[in-house]
Amino acid sequence: MKTIEILGTGCAKCNKLQEMSEQAAKDLGVEYTLKKVTDVKAIMGYGVMMTPALVVDGEVKVAGKVPSLDEVKKLMQD
Repeated sequence: MKTIEILGTGCAKCNKLQEMSEQAAKDLGVEYTLKKVTDVKAIMGYGVMMTPALVVDGEVKVAGKVPSLDEVKKLMQD
């Protein structure tokens, strides 16, 4: 099971990244848990300075942009 975390304050880009991540996991047939991290100190604890950010199994995969659905799928498989 993968742990997916969306780091961000709840902006439109953060919500889009959450949608893309959920769709990618479903398309890949991956079981997952999803957590939204909105606390700025917690986000900075990951070393992320720009949101939104995608964290998969504790590893920051992308920050500061919303990747395409195909990119998210690739990041989840890495």
